Amino acid sequence: MSPASSSLRLYRNPLRQAVSASTWRATWFLLAYLVVGWLLFSAVLTAGIVAITLAITLAGIPLLIATAAVIRGCASGERWRLRGVLRGPVHGGYRDVTGLGMLARVRATWTDPAVWRDLAYLGGLFPVLWALDLAVLTVWLTFIGCITAPAWYWAPEQTYPGGSHHGLQFGYFPHGPHGPGAVGVYVDTLPKAIITAVVFLALSLLFQYAVVHTARLHARTAAALLRAHGDPLAQAKEVLGRPGPLGPLTPSTQ
Repeated sequence: MSPASSSLRLYRNPLRQAVSASTWRATWFLLAYLVVGWLLFSAVLTAGIVAITLAITLAGIPLLIATAAVIRGCASGERWRLRGVLRGPVHGGYRDVTGLGMLARVRATWTDPAVWRDLAYLGGLFPVLWALDLAVLTVWLTFIGCITAPAWYWAPEQTYPGGSHHGLQFGYFPHGPHGPGAVGVYVDTLPKAIITAVVFLALSLLFQYAVVHTARLHARTAAALLRAHGDPLAQAKEVLGRPGPLGPLTPSTQ
């Protein structure tokens, strides 16, 4: 099994899924990204702006190296977070630039596809992944919050042209819960609140699968960009580097 495969399990029984570690690890992974993603994006953006601004001067050369180091460091942080939702570690696979001069290091670093894949994940995909994670968590946590409706349904106060009314409004009520043009459900009694809680309990149990699937999608996307990619010419280079006559690129089947 691939190390990048998800460790977040899905169960047919929604009650079993609700108490499983997979659901809550997925929730934490998405919730943490809402904060960590902003921090990493801000760090990469700030380092990039400073380096680009000073790139025309000699000071820009070490800043370009430092910016690449910031990108690699941020990507390493995300690889560490992926350990909680993937079956194996994700390795970067960067080019070795030790022993090179400063200009050679800049050239080697910024022509390394791994750095640009890191940048694509940390910067390019950040708005999409952040918005997706936020939307899914907001819906799910709203469902969970409405399960407690019997304890507080009477507290919210809605104001209408004819006066005010206490209760939870699910729909459109331009003239109050009993006025004309009302569409939806107005929860203003305990029996209605209990029914509402049961409905949202069922919705939350179903929507938890969307949370886990979103975490899986996010993790797969991150792993695809942040993992090391093999050199398609590695086998040919190995054969060309051997002493003696060239052999076949593939082993004999005899």
